Amino acid sequence: MSAPAPVPALPVTFRPTRTRAVLYGVGLAQLAALTAIALALPALSGGERISFVMTGLIVLGVLLLLSRPKVVARQDGLTVVNLTTKRELAWAQVLRVNLRVGDPWVHLDLADGTSLPAMGIQPGIAKDQAIRDARALRALAERHGTGQDTGR
Repeated sequence: MSAPAPVPALPVTFRPTRTRAVLYGVGLAQLAALTAIALALPALSGGERISFVMTGLIVLGVLLLLSRPKVVARQDGLTVVNLTTKRELAWAQVLRVNLRVGDPWVHLDLADGTSLPAMGIQPGIAKDQAIRDARALRALAERHGTGQDTGR
């Protein structure tokens, strides 16, 4: 097993930055393409042009929603922001930080017996960074709460 992860200074925000960059880029590119098509086709009516642009805006909105997840660690606890939810946790509520092989994102085992996905740390296209972030979050949970080391 590797050396323990260094404990980062608080506050710290964990988010999948490469994934966000890709989502922003693709969203803006498709909006630009649909807008260009709407303006370039002379046979389209005004309503059809607007529907092209609106479709681009809707797709951009969905991609921005997908780029929303993050985990913010503060002295008093965590804020876990997923696609449509935001949850505040005290450190004592976080028993374990898990990122197992094949997991799409980190899972937090909570004191109430439930598990909370923390989509702000996801291996996707930046696996090494996600592993470092998960280890750092685990180290924070162990230092500030009642977390238990689970290896990795």
